[in-house]
Amino acid sequence: MTLDELIQRVEKARLKRSEHLIVQIVAVTKYTDNPEVLKKLFEDGQRAFGENRVQQLEEKVKELEELPIEWHFIGRLQSNKVKYIIDKVRLIHSVDRPSLVDELQKRATKKGIKEVDVLLEVNVGGEETKGGVSPEEAPQLLEYILKNAPALRVKGLMTIPPYREDPEEVRPYFARLRELKDKLAEEFNLELPELSMGMSHDYEVAVEEGATIVRVGSAIFGERE
Repeated sequence: MTLDELIQRVEKARLKRSEHLIVQIVAVTKYTDNPEVLKKLFEDGQRAFGENRVQQLEEKVKELEELPIEWHFIGRLQSNKVKYIIDKVRLIHSVDRPSLVDELQKRATKKGIKEVDVLLEVNVGGEETKGGVSPEEAPQLLEYILKNAPALRVKGLMTIPPYREDPEEVRPYFARLRELKDKLAEEFNLELPELSMGMSHDYEVAVEEGATIVRVGSAIFGERE
């Protein structure tokens, strides 16, 4: 799929939800190690790129340092890897535990970083193989951040729902994340503008349910060999 085709599909889904909804496409770079492919995508107008592995993120940031790319970290983040990426990314999508919060705050302080934008990862499907705090525990984690990590700015929520062949079967999980975001925003009197949900298989349904960020890899790059 070309970038233009993807943008058109996102736009169609966006208008089904609301003409006021703003949706950002994050191109997931784990599907290619070829910097020329990423440069071409940038030339075509793509600005936000996401990587889910720390070492690969470091390599790609270095290879493409001449381009003003907005990097996102979208994978599970080990506390001992925080120091390698905290000053390289625009948004961390996968904050899901107090120990990670503590490390992010510690490293931000060490590097003199005043604000670190993050999303809380919520495991809406309750799958043991996936990261994320449970919906029931999300308020406690948000409260922990507000009390203990002044450098962290929680911008919203992220999820990776259970895989279903029919994307319509995933719709309830996206709706649940949106409802949780609205509930947390009201409870804590916060603006939580972002919902990172939806990937290549189900991004259109996610946007119809209010996603503001979709993480699309194989639909752009093809399956990784």
